[in-house]
Amino acid sequence: MTPDVTALIVAAGSGLRLGSDGPKALVDLAGRPLFEWSLDACRRAARIGPIVIAVPPGREHDFEGDGRILTAGGATRALSVSAGLEAVETGIVLIHDAARPLVTSALIDASIAALEDSPELDAVIAAAPVTDTVKRVGRCGRIEETLDRSELRAAQTPQVCRTAALRRAIRSGSHEGATDDASLIESDGGSVGVVDGPPENIKVTVPSDLALAGFLLGRAVESATAAEPRAVEIDH
Repeated sequence: MTPDVTALIVAAGSGLRLGSDGPKALVDLAGRPLFEWSLDACRRAARIGPIVIAVPPGREHDFEGDGRILTAGGATRALSVSAGLEAVETGIVLIHDAARPLVTSALIDASIAALEDSPELDAVIAAAPVTDTVKRVGRCGRIEETLDRSELRAAQTPQVCRTAALRRAIRSGSHEGATDDASLIESDGGSVGVVDGPPENIKVTVPSDLALAGFLLGRAVESATAAEPRAVEIDH
């Protein structure tokens, strides 16, 4: 099957909440820059063709390498997405935060397939069921409502969009404060579906997240190594 989906990796975050003195995407995670884990997952995915990375302006040299298109990101995530879309020529774009290094190629391919199988949808996002009890609190600090968590999902990335629908949504409304791409399409009247995202697909925001991501990646590497076939010596 011809790869006809562009991956747009958003990697322009400052890293202030992580306590980094440089861009978050360049922070070391298990011996590699944070963004490279997402880049590798996109490369392994069957349906991904071009890969665009929205990077901090002026830091393009830190992200250079084969098989990637670099574009200067903006001051907010939504502005970085808007800038990255200028390099997208395919009908579908998969947007992923570099700060979610545990994404898998299987989740990427499943998200793309879900959108392709649902022509009535403008986008499909990965999202995890909410396991905590969620309260809605009023301005006075009092609980006003306990929400039904069976109907709640915590949005993740990847988020797969029909490129034309996302561009139209960005043009038609205010997008600077948007925290995900699905909300832009929803605000424009579009339809968004959901695929189950695993709880370990965490976003690295604060130092404890980085430590947890390192632990989970180490465990994943150990599992993959243990599953590799080993040569068996036979005595003659």
